[in-house]
Amino acid sequence: MTHNPLALQIQTLPDNPGVYQYYDKDEKLLYVGKAKNLKKRVSSYFNKVHDNARTNVMVRKIVTIKHIVVLSESDALLLENNMIKNLQPRFNVMLKDDKTYPWICIKKEAFPRIFSTRKMIRDGSEYFGPYTSFKTIYTILDMIKELYPLRTCNYDLTDSNIESGKFKVCLEYHIGNCKGPCEGYESRENYEKHVDMIREILKGNFGTSLKDFKKQMQEYASEMQFEKAQYIKNKMEVLENYQSRSIVANPKLTNVDVFSIVSDEGAAYVNYMQIAHGSVIRSHTLELKKKLDETDEELLELGIVEIMERFELRPKEVIVPFAVDLGEKIKVTVPQLGDKKQILELSVRNAKYYRMEQLKQIQIVDPDRHTNRIMAQMQKDLRLPEEPRHIECFDNSNIQGTNPVSACVVFKDGKASKKDYRHFNIKTVDGPNDFASMEEVVHRRYRRLLDENQPLPQLIIIDGGKGQLSAALKSLELLGLRGKISILGIAKRLEELFYPDDPVPLYLDKKSETLKIIQQLRNEAHRFGITHHRDKRSKGALKTSMESIPGVGEKTMTELIKHFKSVKRLKLASEPEIAAIVGNSRAQKIIAFYQSEKAGS
Repeated sequence: MTHNPLALQIQTLPDNPGVYQYYDKDEKLLYVGKAKNLKKRVSSYFNKVHDNARTNVMVRKIVTIKHIVVLSESDALLLENNMIKNLQPRFNVMLKDDKTYPWICIKKEAFPRIFSTRKMIRDGSEYFGPYTSFKTIYTILDMIKELYPLRTCNYDLTDSNIESGKFKVCLEYHIGNCKGPCEGYESRENYEKHVDMIREILKGNFGTSLKDFKKQMQEYASEMQFEKAQYIKNKMEVLENYQSRSIVANPKLTNVDVFSIVSDEGAAYVNYMQIAHGSVIRSHTLELKKKLDETDEELLELGIVEIMERFELRPKEVIVPFAVDLGEKIKVTVPQLGDKKQILELSVRNAKYYRMEQLKQIQIVDPDRHTNRIMAQMQKDLRLPEEPRHIECFDNSNIQGTNPVSACVVFKDGKASKKDYRHFNIKTVDGPNDFASMEEVVHRRYRRLLDENQPLPQLIIIDGGKGQLSAALKSLELLGLRGKISILGIAKRLEELFYPDDPVPLYLDKKSETLKIIQQLRNEAHRFGITHHRDKRSKGALKTSMESIPGVGEKTMTELIKHFKSVKRLKLASEPEIAAIVGNSRAQKIIAFYQSEKAGS
């Protein structure tokens, strides 16, 4: 079976916001676009003929699709903007360098001004943003103006200039928009205090401001000024939805290169992100096939060198998840928190998504290779002596005192083998005793497999934790199988796996494929056991009804159960409903029987 490489790439794209890039057969960039959902957006290019002839030409040229996953639509918009300017793809509308998204600037000067700007001047001033919503930027600046009146003039307000009386207050002072620092009417200390408050708002810490707005809104509402109250409410909503900082465009990150790594049994994936002028402009993930048991440190160093050569990089600083040796000329930063840590996390996220896509493609194109990789990973994660090609999971946690049953489900090569599932009706245990029941069913299951010379599993999973694991072990010991089959128990919290003679549980990564397969086994065992338990209860109730209702035979009751689905629903049915199926005479007998039964209970 052959697979279209392009269709395969589209099929395995994530449903996340991000930026996609189309390349032709010569690896030339054709187009950069943003998406709220990468998979849906990219798919839309290939499932129709476009009205625009230029778009049709571009689609025919696409050979490779690359993408960068980001956290929000806003980040996708900024990243698209940065990449179009820096990479100038053939089919994109060209953006002028000065047409960029605005920032809010706190100017580095005496009595700092705060204003929006499209140009970033590296003079020590602070920049917040960039902002993709102009509504947000206007709301924030209006709010700042109302809460903390600041100057808008560009006077050089040095102490000597103020003391010499060089400046006079303007109209802004007289209408209450400024407190007149130019004539010394406002102290530098008070002004700086207001700037500090504004800085917190721009960082996203605006609890105090929201409190002030709420108070203001309530005052307007109590005075019946509902339009003004609504105006304040709208501002609060914009603030609450406001994201203070973008990772993909951040003035605190200058020209650095970011490298991260994720790995599994067979390969490592090294992601590279290039930051130029405070913005992400490139992302590339390199796959390295493992030959021996190489460490992540060795593989990351190898990956960085390869990427540096491929893109002809000469970085002064690299951001990495752990220390690597790149020589004396390159500064290696391992961030613990802050902006650099955030951009490293974005790189890790992209490496993980790339790995997931490669694994999905392998699963589609080469299912045997996919299975072999999963089995090798499970063997390593669960510390098993061999690959768990045949796993059996037991569950009797659904027993509640009546009709005790237990379920055994079987997975082969990581997939359910339903023909091998087995139910067990508990025979030797009186009352609800989970431990004794587990001991019985494990003994019966493997006694039979041994007697019939059937293959034994490499792994047994017991749903129920330490107590039930001990019960199962007793049976394996009696059969001489302890130590020949690996066995582990799952506690109620799925992350805890217990091994015989080991008081410390094993915790698996919540996103690991091994844990996902164990979850599937446990859920399937629970479902299979519950279904049998329910069927058995229904059959028991049906049998009781058949034997107890005078003048109503098995055929009649079977017909009624087929219609009403259960004895419980039959009991709730009205006489006319029952009569419509079996006639008035038998309907009266059935109603009379269940009424007397109810009265007796």
